[in-house]
Amino acid sequence: MAGLLAVLYGIGAYAVFLVSLLYAIGFVGDFGVPKTIDSGPAGPLVESLIVDVLLLGLFAVQHSVMARPAFKRWWTRLVPRSVERSTYVLFASLVLVALYVHWRPIPESIWTVQDPIAVAVLTAIFWSGWGLLLLSTFLLSHFELFGLKQVFARLLNRDLPAPQFHTPLLYRHVRHPIYLSFLLTFWSTPVMTAGHLLFAAATTGYILIAIQLEERDLIALFGERYRRYRREVGMLLPLPRRRAGDSSAPHSAD
Repeated sequence: MAGLLAVLYGIGAYAVFLVSLLYAIGFVGDFGVPKTIDSGPAGPLVESLIVDVLLLGLFAVQHSVMARPAFKRWWTRLVPRSVERSTYVLFASLVLVALYVHWRPIPESIWTVQDPIAVAVLTAIFWSGWGLLLLSTFLLSHFELFGLKQVFARLLNRDLPAPQFHTPLLYRHVRHPIYLSFLLTFWSTPVMTAGHLLFAAATTGYILIAIQLEERDLIALFGERYRRYRREVGMLLPLPRRRAGDSSAPHSAD
């Protein structure tokens, strides 16, 4: 019964995540959903800035704190280990929902692209970013990343294997394609308002900080192997290829 309840909880958390992710596409792209990043009545500028910054800060704190190993060790004293990841996913999704609901638009225009070709290019990059996000999660382990693998392992009374260091496809060229995908979608817009710029700039800053925290944890987990990977593979963009025999080239990864 405990295993079945864990599965139902994990599926519910995953469903909330899917809804929040699909809504994010319309929210950032400013189409197809009731409330977007630029829709709704504009309020006083200072008040809007304060509310939006607080919402972005809540998102950043929740993601960073709950993802740290020390927090997980404490948290799993209170919740079963099998649902720890699902709980993280659920909380993250609910924070996103709060952001969608309470976001205050700041409609002042920063730039507007009118050339049809440029608009088409930006739109293509926007959608490519979402595609890259989905692909990147499946290249790792989509269902483990979002908690389903853990709850089904609990139901079947199986132990999950220990974390293994691997670099499938995109990860051989860029260390963080998931974060890259977010940057592509957040910045690729033909109409950049002040509110959208605040959102894009704040999330970019958070991503750069989150990468440092995440890589510190990965070094603690995988040691020199991850250090070597970090030297050889670009963080968000591929590193230029080094010529054969270049003495400054790092050694190949194992």
